[in-house]
Amino acid sequence: MSEIRVECYAGYRADERPLRFVLRGHEYRVDELDGRWYSPAASYFRVRADDGNYYVLRHDEVQDSWTLDGFRASR
Repeated sequence: MSEIRVECYAGYRADERPLRFVLRGHEYRVDELDGRWYSPAASYFRVRADDGNYYVLRHDEVQDSWTLDGFRASR
């Protein structure tokens, strides 16, 4: 897991969905929210970024921290 910085849309609750993220000094814009699921302590977001690749972003709600939990390159 890699730590990242994530900027989110905050609607009726904080960190509702990611808008952009910075990974290894490079900023990515989220073009599509492809999936979302929850565990007891975290929320997961599968997003397609502006580079065409898919990323799974994990938000640990207890520690209020984000990590990169998955990656799939576009074809």
